[in-house]
Amino acid sequence: MEIPQKFNKLRRMNIMERKNAWKKYTEEEKAAVFAYGDEYRQFISDCKTERECVTELKKRAIAAGFQDMEAVIAKGITLKAGDRVFADNKGKSFAMYIIGQKPMEEGMNILGAHIDSPRLDLKQNPLYEDTDMALLDTHYYGGVKKYQWVTLPLAMHGVIAKKDGSVVTINIGEKPEDPVFGVSDLLIHLSADQLEKKAAKVIEGEALDILVGSMPLEAKTEEEKKTKELVQANVLKILKDAYGVEEEDFLSAEIEIVPAGPARDYGFDRSMIMGYGHDDRVCAYPSFSAIVEMEKPERTSVCLLVDKEEIGSVGATGMESRFFENMTAEVMNACGDYNELKLRRALQNSKVLSSDVSAAFDPNYPGVMEKKNAAYFGRGLVFNKYTGSRGKSGSNDAGAEYVAEIRRIMDDNQVYFQTAELGKVDQGGGGTIAYILGNYNMQVIDSGVAVLNMHAPWEIISKADLYEAKCGYKAFLKDA
Repeated sequence: MEIPQKFNKLRRMNIMERKNAWKKYTEEEKAAVFAYGDEYRQFISDCKTERECVTELKKRAIAAGFQDMEAVIAKGITLKAGDRVFADNKGKSFAMYIIGQKPMEEGMNILGAHIDSPRLDLKQNPLYEDTDMALLDTHYYGGVKKYQWVTLPLAMHGVIAKKDGSVVTINIGEKPEDPVFGVSDLLIHLSADQLEKKAAKVIEGEALDILVGSMPLEAKTEEEKKTKELVQANVLKILKDAYGVEEEDFLSAEIEIVPAGPARDYGFDRSMIMGYGHDDRVCAYPSFSAIVEMEKPERTSVCLLVDKEEIGSVGATGMESRFFENMTAEVMNACGDYNELKLRRALQNSKVLSSDVSAAFDPNYPGVMEKKNAAYFGRGLVFNKYTGSRGKSGSNDAGAEYVAEIRRIMDDNQVYFQTAELGKVDQGGGGTIAYILGNYNMQVIDSGVAVLNMHAPWEIISKADLYEAKCGYKAFLKDA
């Protein structure tokens, strides 16, 4: 009997539908999922900037037996198969290598992710006083919905570099005893005109100023008595007393304004994590975990964590820089196997998982997704054959043969995975670092973890997807 065409279509959809990973776990495996979730949750609570990520991961890398490439180069150390090295690029990006059994010329297995996240940055001349209130002027970083950043408790993280060469670390708003800061919003009673605006204009970028004080300085000296802006002066006195910095030091500061407080378990079942910066530390952390757990790989294993992805991967610490290429040359040289042609071959023969988050299907907003090609919570690591926007603009489009190889690796290692696009074709889109690595003629595919509320101050992920990402990254390093 011939099956009607409409039932054939339903059958095909069921075959292609990916299973929920929670259903496969034993109690012991489920405990491992929750334990890894706790470990990650603590990491993103403590590391809210790219600098903090590099500082923490460098400590962990050293504890795991990785040597600093600066020392390797300075001492003329010869590297051999199994050796572990890392490179710190200006405290904002980080590369780790485990030398493989095979020559690097035959290619590397690379996990790439980014460690910057959308936020508010202080301007270089930020402090001012208005009607007995002291405020700090900001410039938002990355793609944000500006209205999401008002009336939240915010913290300050970053550094202030002084002319004498010293660097002061700032972290205010995370401890229970710390003050927090914030951007005020218009009260509902007087919001008639504001509520008529489009969402993009409800809060303007220049209105994202941080309220930091309202108490005037108690003027004691003649100079202080002449000061008109005493609230501003009081804030400066507090900063000088606590950190030894002057107002002019803001010129050489990098202060990031981020949501205050730790990441939290989410849901009655604690199956999810709400936190700041899942994009893209939810991919960076399991990438780091995967390489740390690797032993004696056939091909050289690499974990590459970069900055500036949210603004186009630009600058010395972004993926567009020559840092990775140069450091790979240094590693090959330390192995006694460098020349320019071998470096080109090493890059061209490499295979990459360009790890970045995917948009999770949200039942509150189903209209922007095409259900058969969406990412879902609990269904594992997400692979995007292509990203980009509309007609795949700005995308790396992975070859079918490479996609087939990745499918085989995941299935052979019993890793749950799913495939997705970033929403409906004409809804918008986004990009990753994949195309930049693809410029070396590498095999590259986008992979990552599904996220709800992407680019919001508080994002949400599934612990199962986080765990499957780590398992998938380990399988890739081992078998690609």
